[in-house]
Amino acid sequence: MVLGRLATAVKRAVLELQEYCRLVGQVARGITTRPIYARDLVEQFDLIGIGSLTVVVLTGLFTGMVLALQSGMTLDQFGARSVVGRLVGASMVKELGPVLTALMVTGRVGSGIAAELGSMVVTEQIAALRALGTDPIRKLVVPRVVAGTLMVPVLTIVSDAVGVVGGLIISTTQLQVAASVYWSNVFDGLYIDDVWMGLIKPFVLGFLLVSIGCHVGLRAKGGTQGVGRATTAAVVTGSVAVLVADFLVTKVLIAFLY
Repeated sequence: MVLGRLATAVKRAVLELQEYCRLVGQVARGITTRPIYARDLVEQFDLIGIGSLTVVVLTGLFTGMVLALQSGMTLDQFGARSVVGRLVGASMVKELGPVLTALMVTGRVGSGIAAELGSMVVTEQIAALRALGTDPIRKLVVPRVVAGTLMVPVLTIVSDAVGVVGGLIISTTQLQVAASVYWSNVFDGLYIDDVWMGLIKPFVLGFLLVSIGCHVGLRAKGGTQGVGRATTAAVVTGSVAVLVADFLVTKVLIAFLY
């Protein structure tokens, strides 16, 4: 009985992975060939980018503030409070900025995409698009994947900048570190390889979280309850994928950049 359930679960997981890879192939073909739905693409830039700006700014700000506060207390034990800027800058740019931004976008955008596409599936709007001769992958998935892949890096840069400013606020008001000393340590602690790592990661994470949301949404079934399950699955799967991909991409980039 247990082995049968395990075999069924493995078979289902392999099937889902196969369908996801098939969707990625269709997206790649849709990006490189016509027609291209430019209006839908611009709309998704606004929904994913501008729509996520508030939550990303708040996340980056308070992450930088708490990072400076906690690290300042630890550095005090070694008499190195003045180098808090080096720790905040490197941590935000290399790791916390990309990962936290991707997780926030997953919670907001990934779930929304899964719910929207899942509702279209269960109400047979996707079937209607096919009946009218429109490829739903090109019309619905490609603009979202392209927008997510390009906007998550932009949001990450905003999060990094706001996080460093948040660290500055705490350093000057709570830790009594001069602003000039803080900024000097931020720039001294960052190397070009660190910047490249912080810029390459978001492209991979953005593609993953949006494509997973689209895949889960298009696979929804079972009416409104199925849409709810798809939304939950999109957030959970997307968040886990972001963390796993972050580790794998970090390993690869360390091997090539350092």
